[in-house]
Amino acid sequence: MSGNPHRLSADWTGRLVDRSRKISFTFDDKRFTAHPGDTLASALLANGVRLVGRSFKYHRPRGLVGIGSDEPNALVTIGVGDKLEPNLRATQVEVYDGLVASSQNRWPSLETDVGAMNSALSRFFPAGFYYKTFMWPQAFWKHVYEPVIRKAAGLGPATTQADPDRYEHAHIHCDVLVVGGGVAGLAAAKAASETGARVILAEETHRLGGSCDIGGGKIVDDAPLEWARSVADDLLASDRVTVMPRTTVISHFDHNYVLMAERVADHNPGLIAAGHPRQRLWKVRANEIIVAAGALERPLTFSDNDRPGIMLASAARGYAKRFGVSPGERVAVFTNNDDAYRTAIQLFEAGVNVPRIVDTRPGPDSSLIDQAKAVGLRMSFGSGIVGVKTVEGGKHIDGIKVAPVRTSGRLGEPEFIPCDAVAMSGGYNPAVHLFCHVGGELVFDDALQSFRPGSTTERLRVVGAANGIFNVQSILEDGFQGGEHAARASLKKRPAKAKLKAPKATQSTEGPLEPIWFVPALGAKNEGNKHFLDFQNDVTAADVELAAREGYRSVEHVKRYTTLGMATDQGKTSNINALGILSDVLDTPIPNVGTTRFRPPYTPTTLGALVGPIRGKLFQPVRRTPIQAWHEVNHAHFEPVGQWRRPYCYLRDGETIKDAVSREVLAVRNSVGLLDASTLGKIEVSGPDAAKFLDRMYTNMMSTLKPGRCRYGLMCSDQGFLMDDGVVVRLSEDRFLCHTTSGNADHIASVFEFWHQTEWPNWKVIITPVTEQWAQIAVAGPNARELLQSLDSDLDLTSDAFRFMDFKSGTLAGMPVRIFRISFSGELSYEIAVPAGYGMGLWDALLTAGERHGVDTYGTEALHVLRAEKGFIMIGDETDGTVTPLDLGLSWAVSKKKADFVGKRALELPEFHRPDRRHFVGLSTHDGNTVLPDGAQAIQINAERTSSPPLGYVSSTYFSPTLNRSIALGMISGGRDRLGQTVHFQAGERMIAAEIVDPVFYDKDGEKQNV
Repeated sequence: MSGNPHRLSADWTGRLVDRSRKISFTFDDKRFTAHPGDTLASALLANGVRLVGRSFKYHRPRGLVGIGSDEPNALVTIGVGDKLEPNLRATQVEVYDGLVASSQNRWPSLETDVGAMNSALSRFFPAGFYYKTFMWPQAFWKHVYEPVIRKAAGLGPATTQADPDRYEHAHIHCDVLVVGGGVAGLAAAKAASETGARVILAEETHRLGGSCDIGGGKIVDDAPLEWARSVADDLLASDRVTVMPRTTVISHFDHNYVLMAERVADHNPGLIAAGHPRQRLWKVRANEIIVAAGALERPLTFSDNDRPGIMLASAARGYAKRFGVSPGERVAVFTNNDDAYRTAIQLFEAGVNVPRIVDTRPGPDSSLIDQAKAVGLRMSFGSGIVGVKTVEGGKHIDGIKVAPVRTSGRLGEPEFIPCDAVAMSGGYNPAVHLFCHVGGELVFDDALQSFRPGSTTERLRVVGAANGIFNVQSILEDGFQGGEHAARASLKKRPAKAKLKAPKATQSTEGPLEPIWFVPALGAKNEGNKHFLDFQNDVTAADVELAAREGYRSVEHVKRYTTLGMATDQGKTSNINALGILSDVLDTPIPNVGTTRFRPPYTPTTLGALVGPIRGKLFQPVRRTPIQAWHEVNHAHFEPVGQWRRPYCYLRDGETIKDAVSREVLAVRNSVGLLDASTLGKIEVSGPDAAKFLDRMYTNMMSTLKPGRCRYGLMCSDQGFLMDDGVVVRLSEDRFLCHTTSGNADHIASVFEFWHQTEWPNWKVIITPVTEQWAQIAVAGPNARELLQSLDSDLDLTSDAFRFMDFKSGTLAGMPVRIFRISFSGELSYEIAVPAGYGMGLWDALLTAGERHGVDTYGTEALHVLRAEKGFIMIGDETDGTVTPLDLGLSWAVSKKKADFVGKRALELPEFHRPDRRHFVGLSTHDGNTVLPDGAQAIQINAERTSSPPLGYVSSTYFSPTLNRSIALGMISGGRDRLGQTVHFQAGERMIAAEIVDPVFYDKDGEKQNV
């Protein structure tokens, strides 16, 4: 070795690093050197840094275990200030010059952590102790337990500053998505593209080839890596393939909808300075998906198997082969399978001392074992590590104790073997996470002693090691076959059978592994020893056994009781070992024990990537009507309505908001007013079955509506509660326009689509939201007709020709218009819809023509006062998700003739016909100058001056300039039977008396709107 303590000699450079250049970085304020191509993990290891973190519960010293996204221990914080990002895996952080990294979950330092006292007290913190300890005394929870727990919770610190970096979201489609760029993934992508499919190849790391550089064997008489490089070059050159490195497929949803997180510039701050986004979230819809995510090596469960220097065997040889770094100077190998022998041989060839290969199998025989013997490596068969000698408070290991073992316990005396590192291997688990995200069924493979993919209803194939296949020749064949089948299944025009053939490959034969889930330790009943399963959450074999003793049989319950698999690595290395131990304790086969559910995301993902550009002003984009600029210039006071900002009122010099609202209300009542109603939801429903469809969606009949007529309609949820209302217009025989409330348009469109797609998919209906395609202006007041008649038009606007609830289309002021004679104010009113591009022009024309009438513009508050005077309901005011049309006195709008509609059966329930349900009523205060508080609860005071329980509440309350008194609407228990009664409302220190009256305060017979 030369240079850094654990950097291998120049003859073993590491294929991913540039040894000719040096860069510097800091870890916990100490400066170190690295080479371009290093990860933070490999650079720390090269510099002799073995202690990289502390465990969550016991704060035990921890070192590197893995080499990829399965790493449970080496969680670090990167950056400072507003660039601070916690909980990154050091194995995936690419070192760049000036990188600042720090360890986590320790105080005051990593070397000296006060929290380590938890390890000494571990017998008092078994699994589930928090469920028992923090229950008593109850008063301690708020002032003692909770503050301490909150302070101890979490891993790395989150920045309190705004993130200055940019994140993007992007949408993309493909015929075939290949997840994983190893041998299987490359073979599948090559076959799919050559069959004619458009392919995306997503690879989590920055390189292609997967584990082919450390797996051994040959492809076409050459190293597998050479074949991988050749195929990668072909794919990069293909116009049908998009290769995406540094891209993790984090989630797989129904119908092959996939999320991929691309780390665009995490490895190079210069890219961010040049304007690139830091990360990008891809939203992918794929016809077919091929999962070639490989497999994850599992550790062995033995005493103190969490000590720094003990890592997975595949990781040890990966650090050597890829980065030219050894995990130690004397590296023992502990295994129950042949693959770890590759690690021993490669480390030996790199000049590392391998003092012993400890194999739990009593008599293994394979060509790999013969190779190890040939180079002179010593082996102990039928043995296991029964103890680990540590130094410096457990921060380093100095040797291991090895003894013969059997499944029934330890036999023979232990032998001490000096070493400073251990490479362990308990076999491999196929990476089934994405397969399981959409409910894929797993099967247990006895040869692997692990679960692998079984059946799925998705258009998804799993190939290679992810499918439980580990022979190179079989991996190639599986990948080529999967790629071709996926391409052929995804293409509408099936191509001719391609002449694709997997290349020939050779590989050393491997003998079978021997499952061993627990290696006993020295000492009576293993007391004082810890056999770790979940490294990050400090879950031990004893914890799983305790859970079983305490009655937990379901693996999901054991998971929650012990926190097994609930850390940031989601149990990637720990789950199968835990299942094996639980299986032994319950005396139940592992397949019967089952597995916990894997959930997205596959690896922790930054909130920045998930949020993307949807933050700040874009968190909820503000929608603008075509007339918005005019409102802003003319002193509109705005209020939010869904994503819109609507004029609440228009303020003139010296006016208060109350003055402005009163002026606008009186303008409509006495002459004419204009309202920008463009935000009103508009959904066109067309097709031969449109009328039948709307009959199901609305409570009243729409199929009997004649073309050119309008009808007010109600929509209920399937529970019978009023969801929305609005005017439906029959534009032609098979085309309807449905108006909704401004804030509900998108929701109602999705409700329409839901019922169409799930219940009546064969009906010929097209649902088209058109809200922003039209500007809409309400012209309301006694002079509304005269104003419109003063403009050039091809329409007859006289009362006889254009009745209330009529619809006409034509031209007005030279513009194409749809005019609906409908009213939400109770006055003569027209709503004029014009293509959005004409909106401002029509507004100006109406203002100019209306000058002789003293036209005024009015906002949403005046609109609300006008409708309340008329006793019209407002969705969101009079409705709260528990109100039915019957409660609102709208039974006339609920058809008795229709066989069915959404909510019909619910509305027939006796519960909705109880006489004491809250009814929609008017409320007239005894003092007309007193306005009731919005939402105030109604009570009744009897002769003894005692009050009743609340009878209901105020739903809308205003001062009416038309009536020159206060008015209110409310929901009162049995309200329709209480007309004339007095109820009281608490307003601060005083009680306000009001009479329950009819909700229509103005023009009850509708003479004004029908004129």
